[in-house]
Amino acid sequence: MLRSSLLSLADNTRDGVSWTRDMSLFSIIFVAGAVLVSGFISGVFGMAGGMILMGALLLVLPVPTAMVLHGVTQMTSNGWRGLVWRRYVDWKVVLRFASGLAVAGLLFFSVRYVPDRAVVLICLGSLPFVVMVVPNRLILQVDKPLGAEICGFLNAILQFLGGVSGPVLDAFFVRTLFDRRVVVATKAVCQTLAHFTKLAYFLHLGSSMGDEPGDLWLFAMCIGLAIAGTSLSRNILEKLSDAQFRRWTKTILLAVGSVYLVQGLYLYVR
Repeated sequence: MLRSSLLSLADNTRDGVSWTRDMSLFSIIFVAGAVLVSGFISGVFGMAGGMILMGALLLVLPVPTAMVLHGVTQMTSNGWRGLVWRRYVDWKVVLRFASGLAVAGLLFFSVRYVPDRAVVLICLGSLPFVVMVVPNRLILQVDKPLGAEICGFLNAILQFLGGVSGPVLDAFFVRTLFDRRVVVATKAVCQTLAHFTKLAYFLHLGSSMGDEPGDLWLFAMCIGLAIAGTSLSRNILEKLSDAQFRRWTKTILLAVGSVYLVQGLYLYVR
């Protein structure tokens, strides 16, 4: 019943600016809690939080609006995490990643594709399993020639289709010699760029269709909560070993992915 009421709210609030004004108090609290929790999880593991937040937003918002709010929130969360761990960022990897990101961005800006809720959920749910099935030896690492460029290209495509690309980004880091702080810091900056590209894409689509992004107070609230969640996570990351860090990341991703994949397939076939 809760799920149906949330989906009904999303279906009835698709006309640009009105979606924020029509949100119930429960929906606002739900979004706020999801942002805080996802920011904390992202701060600890460098990923997974974005998947959780995207699925939560899809329960109460239409896809384009969820993409915009998710982009603002995750760009803030990742950007703040990159700032906190800035001395560990590998900027050469970031610049190479950005070049692949730019190529995919230009491609999608010419296509102007907007996925529906089923496609987004299937994409979200499939990512961890696809990454698990593909042998690591077949995935170029970001510290290898063309590894970061291909990573940026694929991450941009996944951002436009599912709003999240963390599991694939992680696959390009899994066999590097970077320690967990370099991994978290460099991925944070790469994800910030990817979410910025997604945000620009869906804002551009909305503007071309005459839609408004919504009231600024909700975005301000989410930005503040994303920073708070990320800041709260620092001590936890320091206490985790590299082995614990990788084990928990995999477990969370597979669990969340399973839920989204089932939901997406149900929406697709019904």
